[in-house]
Amino acid sequence: MKDEGGASAVEFALVAPVFLMLVIGIFAFGLYLGTAHCVQQLAAEAARASVAGLSPAERSSLAQGLVTNSLPSYTLLDPAALSLAVNADPADANLINIDLSYDTSGMGIWAFERLLPLPPKMIHRGAVIRRGGY
Repeated sequence: MKDEGGASAVEFALVAPVFLMLVIGIFAFGLYLGTAHCVQQLAAEAARASVAGLSPAERSSLAQGLVTNSLPSYTLLDPAALSLAVNADPADANLINIDLSYDTSGMGIWAFERLLPLPPKMIHRGAVIRRGGY
């Protein structure tokens, strides 16, 4: 009769690292993609808020105010890592460009960057909205 008592321990030793890397990868990418989605949603909200401004300074102020007031509801975002730019489109003065950049280097997922191929540390998202003149 053969003794197969250690076979499951050997199988576990072979499968566990792959399984753990898969679970960690799912968690890391889920957290990153959730953060990217929050940045995109915030850019779209800022664009909608900025359309009410009459001047570029007022549009920028409205967008910044919305971002500042909305950030507490976005738990994945750190306000210090977010930057906002509001500009008129150079090709069409009736288009307003909202550009948000978020630095994810403060997120815990970067502890695994040697083990997993992770996306870029900077998330850049934008939204464009037309200002009148339909």
